[in-house]
Amino acid sequence: MALTAYDLTGRTALVTGAASGIGRASALLLAEAGATVHCADRDEPGLHETTTLITKAGGTARPHTLDVTDRPRLAEAVAAAGRVDILAAVAGIMHHSTVLETRDEDLDRVLAVNFKGVLYACQEAARAMIAAGTPGSIVTMASGAVDAAHAGLLCYSTAKAAVVQLTRTLATELGPHRIRVNAVAPGWVRTPMTDRHDATLQHRTEAAMAGASPLGRVGEPEDIAHAVLHLASDASAFTTGQILRPNGGVLMPW
Repeated sequence: MALTAYDLTGRTALVTGAASGIGRASALLLAEAGATVHCADRDEPGLHETTTLITKAGGTARPHTLDVTDRPRLAEAVAAAGRVDILAAVAGIMHHSTVLETRDEDLDRVLAVNFKGVLYACQEAARAMIAAGTPGSIVTMASGAVDAAHAGLLCYSTAKAAVVQLTRTLATELGPHRIRVNAVAPGWVRTPMTDRHDATLQHRTEAAMAGASPLGRVGEPEDIAHAVLHLASDASAFTTGQILRPNGGVLMPW
């Protein structure tokens, strides 16, 4: 297949969680591929840094300071974009607690960001795509946590499992509109969200995760961004309702 299948010139992308980590790497790569990228995040300084990096590299970016749990603000960002050909719904938070220790407010907060925030972004972007009558691609962010049980990750893994089911359901509903919907389920990736331990514990955690991978390393945000680009582009024109798992081989589900 020609590399032009990855060319996004003339297309507009909305990336949530664009201020850092996988969201920033995805925004940068989509812009490098030619898309005009609307970057959304509640972290205004990080958002400004992302858009600056894109423009300095010769790309086009627009910042939108918002919380993905705020549906009206998401609707405003979609309207400001004028059109949305690509949505990368990356924004998410992490929470650790055992099942017995999990409080209502913990579960509510994680579901609000990691599931409802994705749902709202998908709804607003899909409405704009349908109205435009042109093909579109929605990429959600799941997690390797949906394929295995991990102590302490009830809230996070439950929300990400809901994202997978949202992705599959939406793919069946939007297919007739020529809109594809797929999920990326990363393994352990070195991001600000995973960098939440002291340096010694972080090193041990990463070493353990790298040791579990046949490739002998953990992921970088750019590894996941390439998966996002693939699903956003025409290179995956016959792919919808799928989960792409860039996880270093740590998990190999059927």
